[in-house]
Amino acid sequence: MTSKPLKSIALSGIIWSAIDKFSFQAVQFIIGIVLARLLMPKDFGLIGMLSIFIAISQSFVISGMGSGLIQKKDRTNVDFSTVFVFNFAVSIFFYFILYFIAPLIASFYDMPQLVVLTRILAFNIIINSLAVVQRSRLTIKIDFKKIAITNVASAILSGLLAVFLAYKGFGVWALVMQTLFGSIISVAMLWYMSHWKPSIQFSKKSFKVLFGFGSKLLLSGLYAQTFNNIYNITIGKAYSAAELGFYTRAKGFAELTADTVSSILQQVTYPILASLQDDKERMVSVYSRLIRMAAFLIFPVMTLFSLLADPFVRLFLGPNWIPVIILLQWISFARIFYPISVINMNILNAIGRSDLFLKVDLSKMPLTIVALIITIPLGVKAMVIGHVVTSGISFFINAFMPGKLFGYGGLAQLKDMIPFIIATIFMALVVFLSVYFIDHLYLKLIIGVIIGLTTYILMCFLLKIKELKEVKELVIKIINR
Repeated sequence: MTSKPLKSIALSGIIWSAIDKFSFQAVQFIIGIVLARLLMPKDFGLIGMLSIFIAISQSFVISGMGSGLIQKKDRTNVDFSTVFVFNFAVSIFFYFILYFIAPLIASFYDMPQLVVLTRILAFNIIINSLAVVQRSRLTIKIDFKKIAITNVASAILSGLLAVFLAYKGFGVWALVMQTLFGSIISVAMLWYMSHWKPSIQFSKKSFKVLFGFGSKLLLSGLYAQTFNNIYNITIGKAYSAAELGFYTRAKGFAELTADTVSSILQQVTYPILASLQDDKERMVSVYSRLIRMAAFLIFPVMTLFSLLADPFVRLFLGPNWIPVIILLQWISFARIFYPISVINMNILNAIGRSDLFLKVDLSKMPLTIVALIITIPLGVKAMVIGHVVTSGISFFINAFMPGKLFGYGGLAQLKDMIPFIIATIFMALVVFLSVYFIDHLYLKLIIGVIIGLTTYILMCFLLKIKELKEVKELVIKIINR
């Protein structure tokens, strides 16, 4: 961490991380709409079928050691090289595993075309392994400007390629090439901007320390990726590629906002909280403020997205995607506590307790399994509603351990969120009544957004919510920079 004041470092990090995430998601949003117009739901479903296998392999490659580098105080060049060598070796290993099990994956789904798709898409694991260390080094320096430039440039260029290929009739291969080409651009730019080149050094001592921390995150990451993608594998197996395509598009759009906010907070706050691990009082103060800010931002946006899902899907995706509407409405509510849960889990890593992170994550496994067992026979909509219920319960599970360690658990956090909940409920009622009698889709969407945001801001002002003032000051500082 540099000698600059923490507030200045945090502000710069938040600004560039926000530029990164919102610009990246804006590009993904536009590209996603265009591709939905050019491709069929089945094309997205085929990629969704493979997501769990790619994600699990990627978790082994990353193995939590990148986070270990960020958390470690006295990191050396040997540490960085050790992680690089390990990541690359593991990526090669898992590529060949996926190559040889590709026929089994295709047989499982009864989709022969998945053999070639798996073998080509799996190259992404090797490509991404080449930049884990470079990204970690920039994160340690809170240099999110370079990360932002990399992410946005790769999203634009790979998205344009995907649109061109989709227009030319390449179908699902447009999505495959979007992923591969985006990763290649990202890796090349990170190598150029990080000013670090690996040496072929591998220290057993360094590996033992970093993997000791990262192994818990690896197991937690495997759990997270499995259960994040378990709906994909279940829907793909129990129903059809088209049904899975509807689900993945609904999930993708719902995650645009929730995951953007959580990613900004996680990316910026993890190195900052890690730097404060010896100053508990200050760390808890920052932690509680982050919880409130996350709730202030995410509650109204996800609620508004759910309310306006109908005109959004009909206008931008078209008649082929009407089944997405109800799924998008429910998934929006399922993601409403996600950024807050990310912060609750993030603070455990920041203090070096990846073991507690793993225990908390594993404790949610039975909840997810029971929900799936109950809802799978009832259809995709029921599965999504079950996910909403488990997400609400998971918030309290995620907040339990931080509450025990820092005295700021689920009930205390929920108490702090009451003003935001009140403002959001009032906004929802006003928006619902305002657009209910409007038939024109464009008007319904535009008026809904304007009235919703205006009402929420007004309610926050009347309730004297201090986060409104903080956001206003942040915007002014961004404008004046």
